[in-house]
Amino acid sequence: MGKILLTIIMMSVYAFASDGGEGGTDIVQRSVNFVIFAGILYYLLATPVKSFFQGRTADIRAELDRVQEKMKESKTAKELALEKIEDAEKFATELLEISKKENKILSDNIAKQCDSDLENIEKQNLSLMELEQRKMVRNIVDTVMNDLLVEEGNSFDKKTMAEIIMKKVA
Repeated sequence: MGKILLTIIMMSVYAFASDGGEGGTDIVQRSVNFVIFAGILYYLLATPVKSFFQGRTADIRAELDRVQEKMKESKTAKELALEKIEDAEKFATELLEISKKENKILSDNIAKQCDSDLENIEKQNLSLMELEQRKMVRNIVDTVMNDLLVEEGNSFDKKTMAEIIMKKVA
């Protein structure tokens, strides 16, 4: 408002400084014309300018609201993603612990199975050795008896028996 008043005063100073020729000035008429012109401009342009700026303000407000809504959605999505990451990390640690426990159980079971298999193999080996020893004893007894029966004519003394056994064993 002060600028308009200053402009009007400056224009009036310019009008008074001019050579009027008649000795009078028409500053009052010019000022009234200017005020009327400014009023007409205000009357014609005020509503469209106000509506333009109100529309622009509304557009900016709507855009700001959309951006804020997107930010809220992004924040919510981020929080959900962080929760899922935390859940996945918890699941991974639980899975790791369970896997370690299962691995220990399986390795213990395998070790027990191996021990029992070794015991069974040792038992089988001992029983096979005993069986082979019995077979050898039977074979030796059979051959000794066959040799003795072949030599029926000779007497069955201990010395002869010992020699026959020693021959078969060696």
